[in-house]
Amino acid sequence: MMKQKIIHYPNLKTVLAVEEVLKNAELAISKEEIKRRLGMGIMHQTLNLILRYLGERGMVLEGETGVLWIYNPSSKLKKAISKGREI
Repeated sequence: MMKQKIIHYPNLKTVLAVEEVLKNAELAISKEEIKRRLGMGIMHQTLNLILRYLGERGMVLEGETGVLWIYNPSSKLKKAISKGREI
């Protein structure tokens, strides 16, 4: 797979703004909807870089319907998952 040359890295303010948009979304939203809700200009490549970063850290899932925030830092949830078993 060819690596894409990064033209512009996002700053922390942009990453936090994208996180906030995703956290406040009720359902999965498209990349175009994320851009619209940000209220500031963002390059498509920069948004893709942020979403890849968040995805690698298990904070978002990207699917056919869009991007969904899944991160939950709850200690109760972590405990329940660790005690659970696969079927």
